Amino acid sequence: MSNGTSDLTVWLVIVVLGIGTFLIRWSFLGTLGDRELPPWVLRMLRYTPVAVLPALVAPLVVWPAATGGQPEPARMAAAAVTVAIGLWTRNMILAILAGAITLFGLLYML
Repeated sequence: MSNGTSDLTVWLVIVVLGIGTFLIRWSFLGTLGDRELPPWVLRMLRYTPVAVLPALVAPLVVWPAATGGQPEPARMAAAAVTVAIGLWTRNMILAILAGAITLFGLLYML
């Protein structure tokens, strides 16, 4: 490796991270997997996808790598259309399609 890191170090980091990831997941699933969760926990878990998806997409909209991290009107408009259609129709697939059409249409026009 050109940066001075040995192959052993790289593989050691990969193995340790793999074991750590397994233990983190097992700590929740292995210990609670066969138990009934309280209703308030189940109610909170329903909102996990709603919180995770925007957290994954927001940096791509606000600081897109394609523009060197500069905000772009096409991506902002596509995000706004996606949210608006999602709220209006309550249909995730339709909202994603509307946002994609808006993004590609505006990228083509601009």
